[in-house]
Amino acid sequence: QALLVESGGGLVQPGGSLTLSCAASESVFSVAMMAWYRQVPGQARDMVAEITSGNEIQYADYVRGRFTIARDNAKKTVSLQMNSLEPEDTGVYYCNFYMRPRGTMPWGYYWGQGTQVTVSS
Repeated sequence: QALLVESGGGLVQPGGSLTLSCAASESVFSVAMMAWYRQVPGQARDMVAEITSGNEIQYADYVRGRFTIARDNAKKTVSLQMNSLEPEDTGVYYCNFYMRPRGTMPWGYYWGQGTQVTVSS
């Protein structure tokens, strides 16, 4: 059973919007930091947005004002609302949680499976 499951990617025209979601398994014990990363071929994953358990938020400069990250602590989910999408936003988006999967396991960083976002006319 996957610990993190993403949804919401797809093909959208420039100027359009998409919302990505990532949910932790119900068995996950506790979650602290939640974040979204983007990866394009041949490059490392870059942080797009992150949100702490205290709702402190940081955005990459190139998405600030266009993307919004939000979390639901009760459901252990994070979303990324992406507006005014540009072709340069194309890539595979991964959620990343700093969490404790089980009460007997240590804290660590875990990745979702990735979801493709393509911005093209």
